[in-house]
Amino acid sequence: MKALVWEGAEIMHIRDNPTQEPQADEVLIQVKHAGICGSELSSYLGHNALRVPPVVMGHEFAGEIVGVGADVSALNVGQNVTVNPLVYCSECEMCQQGLNQLCAKRSLIGAHRPGAYAEYVTAPAKMVTALPDGMDTQTGSLTEPAGCAVRIGELAGDVAGKDCFIVGAGPIGLLSLQVLKGNGANRIFVAELDPHRLAMAGELGAETLNPKAVDVVETVRKATGGVTVALDAVGSTLTRAQCIDVLKPKGTLIFSGLHEETGNVPVANIIRKEIIAKGSFAYSPDNFAQALNLLAEGKLTLANWMVEAPLEDGDMWFKRLLDEPGNVSKVLLVP
Repeated sequence: MKALVWEGAEIMHIRDNPTQEPQADEVLIQVKHAGICGSELSSYLGHNALRVPPVVMGHEFAGEIVGVGADVSALNVGQNVTVNPLVYCSECEMCQQGLNQLCAKRSLIGAHRPGAYAEYVTAPAKMVTALPDGMDTQTGSLTEPAGCAVRIGELAGDVAGKDCFIVGAGPIGLLSLQVLKGNGANRIFVAELDPHRLAMAGELGAETLNPKAVDVVETVRKATGGVTVALDAVGSTLTRAQCIDVLKPKGTLIFSGLHEETGNVPVANIIRKEIIAKGSFAYSPDNFAQALNLLAEGKLTLANWMVEAPLEDGDMWFKRLLDEPGNVSKVLLVP
């Protein structure tokens, strides 16, 4: 089978890889759509220690089951499915609490095992979910990033009637915007440098802020007196500080972006305002299921700005997304 293999910093080629055989508890999936994630962009640059080349990336995907292992009974050949790529043990303390994304033994499809930037991929059957009737695989491939947004909404708590702030209008920022709006938030201010993505946030109902044109912190604080929830969907020293500065006392700060693995954070401001700081990593199985339902109901979407591209064009799209993505919210590679 053809596979897009990341072989080192900014080196990615189509290779002819052997098709995997599903183990007894696995299924073999013919990939129909596989999204490019921000974490994969940082890995492509060599900035993310999670992935070690050579590896076939791709953890946001949907496709058709074309083979099942001997012990699989709940799934059938011909079903269109999506996959929770965070494979967990089901037995540890975190798994028993339903926080399987925090499993100490977790592994990621597309990092620790071959991913979906290929014609076929195997996955444990317990991680595979059939798509609802009528849902196409393009929409189904958004379940993974949508699950991240649902988890962010869960950690944000009660936002009904309250003002919120998001920095970063990439896919996670845009999906989180929709989740927070769906949870009843009042005004949601979104800061983003890219004009196309800022326009997307505006179309989805955000109060948009261009950091090149306005002082983001001053503008938000003048308009609100301080927001209740601030989400950093970028992960830089600057954006983390902005989120802290726009929060009112006792506000909730959610760290989601991983652009910089380390950095200076103004901790004294967190202390003096008794800010509640939370990390948001991926999603629980319940979050993943809820995300699929919201997509099926049309309550979450990136459809107006999604692009499909042949797997062979993957390297070009990685470069473009890092440079000048344009009016594109999500690129879906099609093997």
